[in-house]
Amino acid sequence: MSEKLLTTGEFAKLCKINKQTVIYYDQIGLLTPTYRNEKGYRYYSFRQLELFNVIHLLKELGMSLEEIQSYMEKKSPELFYSLMMQQKEKVRMKRRELENLEKMMDVKISLLEEAEEIDFHQISIQYLPGNLLYLSQNIKDITDEEFAKVVTQFINELNAIGLDTGFQIGGMTLREQVLEGEYTNYSYLYMEQLKQKKSQTYFNSAPGLYAIGYHLGKEENIHLTYKRLLSEIQRQNYEIGDYVMEEYIYDGVVKNSEEHYITKIRVHLK
Repeated sequence: MSEKLLTTGEFAKLCKINKQTVIYYDQIGLLTPTYRNEKGYRYYSFRQLELFNVIHLLKELGMSLEEIQSYMEKKSPELFYSLMMQQKEKVRMKRRELENLEKMMDVKISLLEEAEEIDFHQISIQYLPGNLLYLSQNIKDITDEEFAKVVTQFINELNAIGLDTGFQIGGMTLREQVLEGEYTNYSYLYMEQLKQKKSQTYFNSAPGLYAIGYHLGKEENIHLTYKRLLSEIQRQNYEIGDYVMEEYIYDGVVKNSEEHYITKIRVHLK
């Protein structure tokens, strides 16, 4: 043996894996030792590290050992090039997924930071820029049973077309229902979007003045918060605009009891 060969243990250490994995790869014909002596001991060349690195890379990219084995049986420069191009595209897709996840986490963090600053007793009038919203189908006057189906359908739709931005799903109620005291008779569900996709239709909320208040507790008591909001709007000589938007700041993700849920209510003014 002119070349310095490595024992199974030494080669495993070089690859940063356990010895049994090296033995298993040999047993299935994936990584055969360079030399086997008369006692059956395996010896590997350090040059085989590159082959192991390719196997490890393909595994990390989600290929099964059977798929890797299939490549090894038919390997060629052309096939390896094609394989690398396919896997590179998968990496690009994974990177986009991770970037979207990071944006979603940023949204969640921002909402939690906002909640820390809330004065539940204060109702403020603020100028807000317009927001890009993706809307559900019209859900006005639907039953509770139908509402559950619509929510599920809307979530599935957001996931299918890549529009789950991490914002809470909100409910939009039109002016007529609010004036009639039907505060949670939503006309649409919505999710705020960070950017527009050309193939989708969106709703742009109007830039302008909004009355903003927060409801702490169960939805069954939300009418009390709406009454405070409407009273303050009237006191400051404003009128309700076209719609009201509400969404959770705290929900079951961060609080165990509905008594501690926080709902943000934004009333468009005119």
